[in-house]
Amino acid sequence: MKIGWRGALGFVLSAAFLVWTMREVSFAQVWGVLRQSSLPLFLLSATVATLIFPLRALRWRVILEPIAHDIPFGALWRSTAVGMMVNNVFPARAGELARAYALTREEPRVNFAAAFASLAVDRIFDAVTVVILLVTAMIFSDFPPETTIGGQPINRVAMGTGLLAVGALAGVVAMAMFPSLVVRIWDGVVGRIAPRFVDRGRRLLESFMSGLGALRSPVRFAKVLGWAIVMWLVNGLSFWIGFLAVGIEAPYTAALFLMGVIAISVAIPSSPGFFGVFEAAALAGLTLYNVKSDLAVSWALGFHLLAFLPITLIGLFYFARLGMKFGELGQQAAGGTTKAGAPA
Repeated sequence: MKIGWRGALGFVLSAAFLVWTMREVSFAQVWGVLRQSSLPLFLLSATVATLIFPLRALRWRVILEPIAHDIPFGALWRSTAVGMMVNNVFPARAGELARAYALTREEPRVNFAAAFASLAVDRIFDAVTVVILLVTAMIFSDFPPETTIGGQPINRVAMGTGLLAVGALAGVVAMAMFPSLVVRIWDGVVGRIAPRFVDRGRRLLESFMSGLGALRSPVRFAKVLGWAIVMWLVNGLSFWIGFLAVGIEAPYTAALFLMGVIAISVAIPSSPGFFGVFEAAALAGLTLYNVKSDLAVSWALGFHLLAFLPITLIGLFYFARLGMKFGELGQQAAGGTTKAGAPA
């Protein structure tokens, strides 16, 4: 897979954010804090952080129910692990493509376009849930009115993020509820601009919208949202346990707030694994809770590395077991066709 200009920009931004993060803290200070930290608590925090991926696989099964009922958990878990691994080692969020492709190799009932569309639902529910928890944490954290993030008032940041998340959810729900209208708009607009792409584009669009079936059922919608809330609360718990490991005295709501800040920040281009951006967001967020810079940076580096390793190694194992090759992902990105396959 090629890095491309966006990948190169991500590396540059990650390096810049890492330099900014370390401007007032030396690596010697960070190492000193980490040496005095509780290794059992740090390992526990990494374990809890890894638990969110099986939970994500369970939620994905609910999203995919309209396409294929009772997909085996194993296939969903392996595909999720592969996707997270690819996100950690390749730029430009290639993990979403890898996750969808890995599932099609094990589950013939799900085509690539539908699997990829289901991940749009997955990520939109992530965004909405993170914003809900972020705003909740802000309410209970009692920040001063003058508090800012990136030079912007904290209330404005929360409001803007919330509107974006709700707007994206509304757009996808509209596509799910009115697929015929979307197809007619496609035929009308593309038919005038580029007629030769109408038929192929319509097939892809219809396949994509089939992955949005979870949004047509209120009960399934509630299940997906419920799983999302559980997953992100568990992720917040992993943050908070990490706080305890390095001696940060901050409430659980601070972990939820920081989780939201980091989730928003890593939306910008960055290196694989979001290194640099993660640490800069952690420092900015924890500063609002009057956490010292050396503790904040030590938590960020220690937690990030420990949470990064397990899912990356697990994903690499399943990637090899499925017989996948990174070149195949490049073909998918270029519009190539998937190949059937099964794990050894």
